Amino acid sequence: MASAVVPRLDVLKALGDDTRYAIYGQLVRSRRPLATAEVAERLGLHPNTVRPHLERMREVGLLDVQVDTRPGVGRPQHLYGLAPEAPSLALVSSSVPLVARMLARLATAAGASGDDAVGVGRVQGQADATAFADSASCLEALVAELDELGFDPTVSAPDDDDGAADDDGAAVIAFAHCPFGELAEAHPELVCSLHRGIVEGFVEALGGGEVDDFHPLAHRRPCQVTLISR
Repeated sequence: MASAVVPRLDVLKALGDDTRYAIYGQLVRSRRPLATAEVAERLGLHPNTVRPHLERMREVGLLDVQVDTRPGVGRPQHLYGLAPEAPSLALVSSSVPLVARMLARLATAAGASGDDAVGVGRVQGQADATAFADSASCLEALVAELDELGFDPTVSAPDDDDGAADDDGAAVIAFAHCPFGELAEAHPELVCSLHRGIVEGFVEALGGGEVDDFHPLAHRRPCQVTLISR
């Protein structure tokens, strides 16, 4: 069943409040659903101020909410994201996903390989690393980068659940969310290779670590990377 379109009058009423509009803008720009505390931190507001605004937008159909019950995250959190038919209000161009899909088809038609995609991603990762030059560790910086990109990363020791690196400096960063979603499912070799390149280029440029393994969608334990700190 198709999602109902949010009535325009309800949109105008819900977003007529300046604070609510600012909150909605953060969710439009985010590549993943956000918890109340995250929205509050980004806007410098108290969570108790943000919460009723989020609920108001959910009530009129602008937002969807899901409960994050992953182990190790404390009390379950409500994560808010745009409803399928919610308007972007031109904050994010609706043409961007279309262009991404066309470029993926073009790359496939041109015979671009996974190695080609890794190379392109590596250049981007190296550029992104410059913003994290003052980070305390390579692991901390990579997790921050992946979080900024929308992968909702979680860290654990290999084959462990204690949420930390092991004695050899190895840590597994799992991706709880893929911001590329449908595109990665349609073109896993290209899209996952771009992601791998970003991670490898980022770590190489920043120093202090080494990518030991990267598991794409096709792997039996997909969507994670093992990083060894140096």
